[in-house]
Amino acid sequence: MASNWYARWMYRWETRLTTRDENRVVRPREWGVEWIAPFLESHGLAGSELRQAEAGDSVQAEAAIARINEILIRHSDQFFGYERPMDFRIEERYPQLFPTNVRPETLAQDAELKRKAENGEIERAQFLRFTSPERTPHPENDLVNARWFPAPAHKDPTRPKQAIVILPQWNADAFSHNALASLFNRMGISALRLSKPYHDIRRPTELERSDYAVSANIGRTLSACRQAVVDIRCCLDWLESQGYEQFGVLGTSLGSCYAFLASAHDKRLRVNAFNHASTSFGDVVWAGQSTRHIRAGLEEAGLTQERLRNLWAAVSPVNYYEKFMSAESAGRDKKVLVVYADYDLTFPREYSLQVIDAFERHRVDFEPRVLPCGHYTTGETPYKYIDGWYMGSFVYRAFKELRKEKAALAASPLNSSQDAPEEDKAEALLR
Repeated sequence: MASNWYARWMYRWETRLTTRDENRVVRPREWGVEWIAPFLESHGLAGSELRQAEAGDSVQAEAAIARINEILIRHSDQFFGYERPMDFRIEERYPQLFPTNVRPETLAQDAELKRKAENGEIERAQFLRFTSPERTPHPENDLVNARWFPAPAHKDPTRPKQAIVILPQWNADAFSHNALASLFNRMGISALRLSKPYHDIRRPTELERSDYAVSANIGRTLSACRQAVVDIRCCLDWLESQGYEQFGVLGTSLGSCYAFLASAHDKRLRVNAFNHASTSFGDVVWAGQSTRHIRAGLEEAGLTQERLRNLWAAVSPVNYYEKFMSAESAGRDKKVLVVYADYDLTFPREYSLQVIDAFERHRVDFEPRVLPCGHYTTGETPYKYIDGWYMGSFVYRAFKELRKEKAALAASPLNSSQDAPEEDKAEALLR
């Protein structure tokens, strides 16, 4: 009886939170082939399918884009591959909120931050900037932004430098998850809090929300996902150039999807925290409460959940579980946290449980954690502190284990004998 009351109460609360913003826009379905055509053409992929998608009727276009997704999955190393940027730089500026809702309290907070910046009442912050390898028609979106939270130098010079890339949820403002970055600094772990494509400072001026990251435009959503993944990997390149050796990624909601895809294609990401996880990109958009406006535009065009699943297959984690565990991505060496919520109306629980089942079947080294709330209520008291504890304690333990691994490797007889004569090395191997 009590559990039924709690569930009803939680669902009502979750629904209030997902319906309070009135600036969601229902946009018409667009195939958006032009968003992925440059990649396909430059790699010599999907020539006939691309022509059918561009010139065919709606039925032919949908079938062609579904086949293009199959091709992208087979060639995912190229799809999520990139050329290393050459313009990494640190920029200092006053932090801004970049709100995505028009509620009075949020606008007042934004105004107060701007006032403090004008009067010099807040400190400047450091931001990593570089040009994304994935180009779009929006210059502001292509200039990647990641707030830099460097940890103080450790007193032990032999301690490996460790860093984590943090990706907040869809439509997050620029302050979301900054507290986590500060927490990791106290653990000796540096952090890059990445602004996802079309978010905060990267958001085109015509938008109030980060609509172009996920929308009824099929090709643009594929492009945004590709851009997010390569931006994460570029952040690792910069961190390596700064002497960092061990890396992690933490993603929440949409950020969790991006983080998983990046880790499946980059063996450097050993520590992985997936905060709200699901299987298929299309399933979440179709069934989730917070994406009901996107579903409306897709339904008006006659699409169904199953057909949408095929159109976004190339950016769905469910198609990369084996890739995640492959030798190329060092899957057996990855440490993984999966957090899901029992009353989630945005990432429905059934899909999160499918992730847990798949990780168990693929023998992923992971820790499951369950929140007694929903998706949006995760950000409310007391659940945000429970979630923070799950993520913070996991990241602390996982990076500590990596340090121990390196220390054990350095102390091993094999390692100490690397400069010894060949006969001594052979003797070490026998030992």
